[in-house]
Amino acid sequence: MKKLSAYRNIVGDAVIGEIYHKVKPLYGKRILHVNSTFIGGGVAEILTNLTPLMNNVGLDADWRILHGNTDLFEITKKFHNALQGDDINLTSIKKKLYLLASEAFSAYAKLDHDLVIIHDPQPLPLIEYYKKRQPWIWRCHIDLSNPNPTLWDFLKGYIIRYDLGIFSHEQYTKKDLPVRQTVIQPVIDPMTPKNMELKDREIAYYLKKYNIPTDKPIITQISRFDKWKDPLGVVEVFLKVKEKIDCRLVLCGNMATDDPEGIEIFKHVQERVQDLIDRGDVLLVTVESNVLVNALQRISAVVMQKSIREGFGLTVTEAMWKERPVLASRVGGIPLQITDGVNGFLNDPDDYQGFADRAIELLNSPSLAKEMGQRAKETIREKFLITRLLRDYIDIISYELGFTNQNM
Repeated sequence: MKKLSAYRNIVGDAVIGEIYHKVKPLYGKRILHVNSTFIGGGVAEILTNLTPLMNNVGLDADWRILHGNTDLFEITKKFHNALQGDDINLTSIKKKLYLLASEAFSAYAKLDHDLVIIHDPQPLPLIEYYKKRQPWIWRCHIDLSNPNPTLWDFLKGYIIRYDLGIFSHEQYTKKDLPVRQTVIQPVIDPMTPKNMELKDREIAYYLKKYNIPTDKPIITQISRFDKWKDPLGVVEVFLKVKEKIDCRLVLCGNMATDDPEGIEIFKHVQERVQDLIDRGDVLLVTVESNVLVNALQRISAVVMQKSIREGFGLTVTEAMWKERPVLASRVGGIPLQITDGVNGFLNDPDDYQGFADRAIELLNSPSLAKEMGQRAKETIREKFLITRLLRDYIDIISYELGFTNQNM
């Protein structure tokens, strides 16, 4: 079981002591998280680590999964894209199938907790199918800066029943939403297999196991095969870099269970670079191994995150924690983490040549890459570790349950 005390050597006694003090009025309070998948993607990863820590410090935290099917996930993937600016044909059958999943869940899942936290759009309508006896919070992990108006109006009909909306960036809060709103930036857990320290022999073992050679510098992007992560754009940048420096590209991404588009996008990337795959210059990795991701990030000369839209970008956070120079798009929550030219580089997502030039600069200057990586790790230590997220949730729960008068 995860224990808060295990983080003392990472964040210091003052942080640990503050959390223990803040949680005392909440001992035994029953908190429920609901999302749509237990594996794949940042939400599941956060809840995997946050829920046990909540229990360790004295809350009674529970985590349940909305039981979806292919129809639901195809629809909510369209919702996800539309919330980030895509068009959508919001038909009555789409609405009906979307609501049906929440209605079915309510028939077998009893929600008698002191506070309910719903994550992202998939389980959002659940509030419609329960008699509300406690505060409900909607935690949105998506970039809502430019949502499709038709879809937003539909979803807003359910959001307005919530007591609080939590977003990852100030730019995602909505003036037309008559619900109290606050911002919590996501974090990583430094003690998980994906982020813990690895010995050189452990790194070598996993690279050998998955046939990843290290005979030339590696540029890596760790992301789902999602159009918003722009894997095809990463390939185009890599081709420009390879004209100047002999290097290798690794695209590593799992297939989340609630993302039916992933396989199709993977196939498009594969077709585009089949000749480079055959030569071993591009590796497409889809195995589900957090330790492999850890090892890949640690041995990469450059970690890229060329997203077109990005709610926050935890893969950026992970790589920065491992002292890697990160080259990323100036979108979403990424600029909250990277100060351009200080602890990484930022570029406009459509500036392929700019991405390539920065990558070449980092590959040609190991000392610059090292300095940026060191500053990156300290940024994450100060602002983006799970102990800060736990403290933020304790503050919010305390307010919602009436134990503090402080406005969040």
